Amino acid sequence: MNCRHRDLSYRLRIECGRALLAALALMLYFSISLAAESRVLVLNEANASPYSNTERTGFFDVIAIEAFRRARLELRLVKLPAERALLLSNSGLADGELNRLSSIEALYPNLIRVPEKLGEWHFAAFSKDASIPGRFEAIDGRTVGVIRGWKIYERELAGSKDVIKVDDPDQLFRLLQLDRIDVALYELHMGRAYLKEHAINGVRVIEPPLFIRETFIYLHQNHAGQVSALASALRAMKRDGYYQRAYREKLLPYSDGSLR
Repeated sequence: MNCRHRDLSYRLRIECGRALLAALALMLYFSISLAAESRVLVLNEANASPYSNTERTGFFDVIAIEAFRRARLELRLVKLPAERALLLSNSGLADGELNRLSSIEALYPNLIRVPEKLGEWHFAAFSKDASIPGRFEAIDGRTVGVIRGWKIYERELAGSKDVIKVDDPDQLFRLLQLDRIDVALYELHMGRAYLKEHAINGVRVIEPPLFIRETFIYLHQNHAGQVSALASALRAMKRDGYYQRAYREKLLPYSDGSLR
């Protein structure tokens, strides 16, 4: 009788030990999986060629993907309308923004700027009337088109009556071609690329650009620990020439020839 009890007790200890080891293995598996998944960040972007495209070969695409790789992170990009993208990133439903101006943290306080610029945006006006000077005062009184969520333009146009807001560049340049607007406000390189890709004639960029502003990667505050590594990666890319090579290949064909 005692032998049977001892045998049963022994088997119970063995089974409990196996169950504990299985539980520990399962916990380790899930912790490793979660750690690996936490290295994958999903950033929103609202760009177009030559900065970003579906093949992820645009200027911002290749710079950001390489920076994330050097920071031992994986980047996934999702294209969304500008306003919706910001709301999702600020809420934490997305991990951040691919490129935004340095002023957005005032409106979206949950976003943290990576303190090394990703690039520059040349905010420019496009029109059939090439004689319009490249100054915001010269646009006043004309019918202007702007994409929703472009905060710099929304601030400058606050109070203006003849402003038509659209969702994307297709609508923007369509209105310009149909003479529904006099001026389309967009970005210099993206505008030139759009005109070329869609073979649009008779529309010109108004020189000089209205503004030139630095753009930055933004992360939700949940990923504050990744900010320093990304900034260091971007600086290293500029030191070793990767950044400049990408600029010459991706942006220079749509630029005035100056390498910044």
